[in-house]
Amino acid sequence: MSESLIVTLRLAFWTAVILLAVGTPLAWLLARRRFFGQEALETLLLLPLVLPPTVLGFYILLLVGESGPLARYLGLHWAFTFKGILLGSVIFNLPLALSAYREAFRSLDEELLQTAYTLGAGPGRVWREVILPLSLPGLLSGTLLAFAHSLGEFGVVIMIGGSLPGETRVVSIYLFELTQALHLQEANRVALLLVILSFVLLLSVRFLEARWRSVTRFTIPFPSR
Repeated sequence: MSESLIVTLRLAFWTAVILLAVGTPLAWLLARRRFFGQEALETLLLLPLVLPPTVLGFYILLLVGESGPLARYLGLHWAFTFKGILLGSVIFNLPLALSAYREAFRSLDEELLQTAYTLGAGPGRVWREVILPLSLPGLLSGTLLAFAHSLGEFGVVIMIGGSLPGETRVVSIYLFELTQALHLQEANRVALLLVILSFVLLLSVRFLEARWRSVTRFTIPFPSR
């Protein structure tokens, strides 16, 4: 089980890191700007939330497969590799993280931002001293939620990566194989571990959300230059 657990935690960690890096500017754009085609872009980004994971995994497999565009034009052969399931995990979890990030940015006090700019603060300072402190609990909450969701991925991972020990076999696939082989005692231990991990992570998300609500309830006085 340890091998599958390491692959799962590695997948969840890198998924969370990439989502934080990619999802933050994307969420800012969607939350604070209006542009042509915004509704269509938001719908496209949120689509994995309602698509069956096997359908999403099938199309990503076509993308990263040997005859797909990534291999043909970029020479990237990611089917049945860790990079392939990481790409699938990022796309699958993007709606969860993006929704949390977007709400964090939408809740920012517009008057406070305008006051900061009026006092002569540049965009970098406003981001560092106003936007990030107010939205950080929301960003962390979304990242942690995506991490927790990644732990139980099955449909997307098995379509893109199959079950290669040490490479693409995550805990959920290992649990499925144990059940198929009627190794129910070991399967019970694996399932219980996932339940405990998920409970701890969700409890952390609730704590961060409570912290976020308490922070956004008050405005932060902008420091003098």
